[in-house]
Amino acid sequence: MKAIVTRPRDDAAALASALAQRGVAALLAPMLTIRPAPGAARLLAERLTGAQAVLFTSANGVRAFAAASARRELPALAVGDASAAAARMAGFRSVASAGGDIADLVELVTAHLSPQGGALLHAAGATLAGDLAGALAGRGFIVHRAALYEAVPAAALAPEVAAAMQRGEAELALFFSPRTATTFVRLAAAAGVGDACRAIMAVALSPAVAAALGALSWRALRVAARPGQEDLLAALDAVLAERAAQRKFGGA
Repeated sequence: MKAIVTRPRDDAAALASALAQRGVAALLAPMLTIRPAPGAARLLAERLTGAQAVLFTSANGVRAFAAASARRELPALAVGDASAAAARMAGFRSVASAGGDIADLVELVTAHLSPQGGALLHAAGATLAGDLAGALAGRGFIVHRAALYEAVPAAALAPEVAAAMQRGEAELALFFSPRTATTFVRLAAAAGVGDACRAIMAVALSPAVAAALGALSWRALRVAARPGQEDLLAALDAVLAERAAQRKFGGA
């Protein structure tokens, strides 16, 4: 069985490994390329002045921060477990995970920090999903955003992936963000393989991601219970278990 993996290359390796453990081969089709922002180190140094903590809403934000600054003494609060793991790997001494989405991160910040402790630094990309600063402003916090990287959409679907779709070899496709999903929809149509998705089971990280996939017809579309990679893999495990049961029943 083969699955289309649409994550950026730095994020795809761990996912491909998790798929291999399940007997699924990864077809890498990164929909976004991560590029450091010019002057990221200078911008980060300015925004860190007086900050009491750093907020991460993606592992890409962690990697961009780590490349631009040697500071690791501030507490790091991450939106999910993958971002938290990246922060620990980068050397942050105090790391907490909200284990969910932006709303969960707002609650984590409110529970652990006080607006009187100083501003918060959001290490982010040029394009944001959700209004973290606005939500925290409603709780009395000041958030300074540092756009440390840009996620550039792919110009075309990888030829080997398009060919695998045309041959009916791709049975699964995994999507982690609305922007990634939207890019895939556009590139699949441009490559003339949109109809091939009728034979593919799509697994989406959240309802917003699933909505972005709605322009294509899929064999089925599953949504993770919560917006984390482990939750998406749990949804995938349920799909694989169903397939195994169907084969067993069909062979009985």
